[in-house]
Amino acid sequence: MEAPVTTGQDGGAAWVLGVDSGGSGLRIALARATADGVAPAAGERRTDEPVRTGPGGIDAGHLLAQLLPAARALLDGAAPAARIDAVCVGAAGMATLGGRLRAELPQALAAGLGARRLALAADAVTGYAGALGETPGAVAAAGTGMIALGTELRGWRRADGWGHLLGDCGGGAWIGRRGLEAALREHDGRPGGSAALLARAEAAFGPMAGLPGQLYPRADRPAVLASFAPEVARCAAGPEPDPVAAGILAEAAAEIAGTLAAVCPPGEAGRIALTGGLFRLGEPLTGPLAGELARRLPGVEVVEAAGGPLEGALLIAGRLAFGACRLPADPGLLHLVDDRG
Repeated sequence: MEAPVTTGQDGGAAWVLGVDSGGSGLRIALARATADGVAPAAGERRTDEPVRTGPGGIDAGHLLAQLLPAARALLDGAAPAARIDAVCVGAAGMATLGGRLRAELPQALAAGLGARRLALAADAVTGYAGALGETPGAVAAAGTGMIALGTELRGWRRADGWGHLLGDCGGGAWIGRRGLEAALREHDGRPGGSAALLARAEAAFGPMAGLPGQLYPRADRPAVLASFAPEVARCAAGPEPDPVAAGILAEAAAEIAGTLAAVCPPGEAGRIALTGGLFRLGEPLTGPLAGELARRLPGVEVVEAAGGPLEGALLIAGRLAFGACRLPADPGLLHLVDDRG
């Protein structure tokens, strides 16, 4: 969205709120913004309960019940007489499950906090903003799942993020499932098995014959699968790496690099950043990934992420407060509301 720069409250400064909604609950931060940027957060609150998702999508009422008291407490502690000028809510599933948020949050946040500028963003967008700001490039967000997002600042390019049954290739659940598959192959005496992975799987889950009963009924299957990814990395590390485990991580690196290549702005001077907990697996994954990126995207600079999704939400809110957000609006990925009348 491009609009004339407007001044915020109190001599050109504004209070802005950033929200990161994920599987472990809400993170909410309040910061002071000017036309030149956003100051470090003046306060932060967390909730431990993830926002519910039902047949109608992300539950707007449940989100507001957690968000409004926390935001009010942050503002009362920093500037009791002030109002919040702009809010950015970044949430997993916003693109496909955010209909109720888009319908209900603008009026509720205006009534509860005085905020009439609102950005509703997919968590991949706030992750991008936190990592690269408002510059062209591509970001891979890899944890339990895997998604890549790129932009040349005219539109978004998205690849994967389709969940553990249909995609998220190279992510934590994908690696964990491949590792457990290799353990089961070894258990059965089929080709492609790994004795090292079988031993670690039995230590984590018990006898392999009971694994399906532990896994299939669970609603948190992706997280359970991803919990085995560090074991795959441990088997792939050391002076004598297990070749099956090392091969799984090499394939994961190829998947991540291919997904990034699909979203990199063509012909643009952009940068790449890697975000998410998966990269804490270390050299067994990051080593082959560096080689794959050099091969697939020669000349593209890989940089350390400047910040995370919460910092990205604050940056978007700060830019929106002054009508100057350069990241492209999108009905599902970045929905912008300016209701100042």
